[in-house]
Amino acid sequence: MSGMMKAAVFVEPGRIELVDKRIPDVGPNDALIRITTTTICGTDIHILKGEYPVEKGLTIGHEPVGVIEKLGSAVRGYREGQRVIAGAICPNFNSYAAQDGAPSQDGSYLTYDHDHSNCAHVHGYHATAGWRFGNKIDGTQAEYVLVPDAQANLAPVPDGLTDEEVLMCPDIMSTGFVGAENANIKIGDTVVIFAQGPIGLCATAGARLLGATTIIAVDGNDHRLGIAKQLGADVTLNFKNCDVVDEVMKLTHGRGADSAIEALGLQQTFSDALRCIKPGGTLSSLGVYSEDLTIPMSAFAAGLGDHTIRTALCPGGKERMRRLMNVIDSHRLDLGLLVTHQYALDDIVEAYDLFGNQRDGVLKIAVKP
Repeated sequence: MSGMMKAAVFVEPGRIELVDKRIPDVGPNDALIRITTTTICGTDIHILKGEYPVEKGLTIGHEPVGVIEKLGSAVRGYREGQRVIAGAICPNFNSYAAQDGAPSQDGSYLTYDHDHSNCAHVHGYHATAGWRFGNKIDGTQAEYVLVPDAQANLAPVPDGLTDEEVLMCPDIMSTGFVGAENANIKIGDTVVIFAQGPIGLCATAGARLLGATTIIAVDGNDHRLGIAKQLGADVTLNFKNCDVVDEVMKLTHGRGADSAIEALGLQQTFSDALRCIKPGGTLSSLGVYSEDLTIPMSAFAAGLGDHTIRTALCPGGKERMRRLMNVIDSHRLDLGLLVTHQYALDDIVEAYDLFGNQRDGVLKIAVKP
């Protein structure tokens, strides 16, 4: 397939623009997807601001819903014209990390020099594991996207589900859910979730699905706290009006929460999450931190508290996507309500302005080529 397509590219810090690009060629293990709906993520705002470095001219975006336009010659089990999603993280299951049980951490794009001259790329901020779309390769805010390792990464969308219903699966839902999965939640647990943006809201929903019965949602925005209630929060705390740690201790009669999920990426929320949990409790961290963290000695019980701190990157792959769409298809959860706005791809610069400045109650924007 030849021809041109529209794509939103990173030009320089402060500028993402819509340009014409060549439709990519399809290799044997790839699939070309015609995008029907994509969206803008908080990570894209970090890219726009220049806080997360990507190559100039790269197509941004990592949340694809679309239709298979062309399949690579080696890809089996799919057909052209099929509706599919792919995870924001597109693992290469040949990588060492995937073979070792951490597919999100796929380091397949790194080439190791035996003299170690490339090690800076491995340990630096830029070596972000299996996140390829809009980071290492052209992403999804375009008319078409090339999906690598397609047989491992494409997941068919069940009949009857709309684009908006599955739009959260590639990233937001997978990330929020792994935050809950990593929190060691048992039936009857108390869980505190810091920040109720789209990922925190999905962590709230995930905690409920896993059996937590006292879910405490924390945010400074009452509108988002209202949505948290709809998605499973039992108690909402606006940190502008109370001391969150004190309130959690009162609610748990001094025991502390069984676990806390941090979904923002700030020192304050990380420290408060640690202060909220019981001895032996778990802090599940989802935030993307932009500077060094300090662990407060008292909250950490000087290292003697039997605490677990877990971090995560959005799990991808077709089996993860299938499971997430099962949850939507079962009507146990409606994440369509997180899609608050709709824009044409032609107007994506305006959509970035709305989303980046968090105006008009925006949670997620459906962007349609």
